[in-house]
Amino acid sequence: MIRVAHESSYEAKHSAFDYQESAVAKILPLPYGAVFHEQGLGKTKIALDLTLAWISAGVLDSIIVCTKKHLIENWREEIMAHTFMHPRLFSQDKAANFRAVNSPARIYLTHYEVFGSQRSRFALFLKTRRVGIVLDEAQKIKNPYSNVTRALFALREGFVKRVIMTGTPIPNRPYDIWSQIYFLDGGASLGETFEDFKSRVDLDASVREDKGRKADFEVALQSVWSSVEPFSTRETKESSGIQLPAKHIRKVEVDLEHRQRELYNRVRNELRSVIVEGGMPKLDEAEDVLKRLLRLVQLASNPAIIDESYTALPGKYRALEDVVHSALDRREKIIVWTSFIKSADWLAREMQSLGVVRHHGDIKADERLRAIKSFKTDPECRILIATPASAKEGLTLTAANNAVFYDRSFSLDDYLQAQDRIHRISQKRECNIVNIVARDTIDEWVDSLVNAKGLAAALAQGDISREKFASEMTYGFDEILRKVLG
Repeated sequence: MIRVAHESSYEAKHSAFDYQESAVAKILPLPYGAVFHEQGLGKTKIALDLTLAWISAGVLDSIIVCTKKHLIENWREEIMAHTFMHPRLFSQDKAANFRAVNSPARIYLTHYEVFGSQRSRFALFLKTRRVGIVLDEAQKIKNPYSNVTRALFALREGFVKRVIMTGTPIPNRPYDIWSQIYFLDGGASLGETFEDFKSRVDLDASVREDKGRKADFEVALQSVWSSVEPFSTRETKESSGIQLPAKHIRKVEVDLEHRQRELYNRVRNELRSVIVEGGMPKLDEAEDVLKRLLRLVQLASNPAIIDESYTALPGKYRALEDVVHSALDRREKIIVWTSFIKSADWLAREMQSLGVVRHHGDIKADERLRAIKSFKTDPECRILIATPASAKEGLTLTAANNAVFYDRSFSLDDYLQAQDRIHRISQKRECNIVNIVARDTIDEWVDSLVNAKGLAAALAQGDISREKFASEMTYGFDEILRKVLG
């Protein structure tokens, strides 16, 4: 047991909502637990209240919060805002880690890559005191074969308490949840082998074609939540009791510009021969085919991304202008989401007179921070153009209540996380989400695919009944792909 000369107060600075208190009460006596509350419902508060309770009761000496690298500073601010504790940092700096290990700190911050490179140091650290761990954005370990995941699997039994947190435990495919749960219970609830679990919950074209396979698939999906529910807590914005403003989602369909259609059809025809020869891609597992499909997404978005000779306005742009100006006319701010950095830069140039800032991976961190601050505080900064890869996590952007997806990737997580930057506890206005979809293009497949993934995730997470799933699930994404490929 570690002792410090002057213990911090273990009182929380702020009270919790009822649903947060219920989550803490459920997980507190358990050796491990999962907090799967929907994005924007304050999972950080739950983790910190658990930390304070375990340390003040002497159950733990210290706790490690592991998050994504770009969220370290967010967590530092949250810890300081909600508690009287001062976190220490585990990083890639071995000398600094040596000092941190030998300090009497109660709470440590680190990111996932540190576990991959500092596994032996963590193993020694766990022998010196009673340590708990919180894995924030736990979908980061969805791949059971990654170096980071293997390191955490090897260390799991050394943690006295283990907590995983994510609003999207199934960020893309139903089997993404297995590795996260294995870290908690070693396979007790979802099985000891990833391959066996994957075979039961894999969503592919064969599910639609085989009635027996479809029934087995739906039963297996439904059983996921009943298997993990004893140690998990899940609240959605609807179930939490929080009175959030409504969120409205609509689709705007457009036609491609003439030259854009020519470029699109040329690449589509080249891709069609590959698909016919190699078979339909199995959702998003056929990586080589998916890279080619992504080229179609780019062409439907803005051909200039891949062909600098294209100088016309793409078919989606006028629809985007209408959505943006409609929000600005209401004196509201708006986020424009695009998956492509070149597209973000181009859109920012086109809309520069309207008060625009950008946020993507090619922009330096301090410049991104200034952009977010400006968007939140400057009345003249009315549009944020961002990529989900850089801005879908860790940001509260409720200065805006409008979001438009100029294009979308194949990722459910990108879509859900991005739209919920605005639909969060601090939001006071109704939110409008707009998806711009180009007719007779790969956009239609992406729309169907993301919807199918969302329904599968909802059933496995206990958000909807099997009856509702069966009534809304079409399994038609492969047919749509055949159609858009001509």
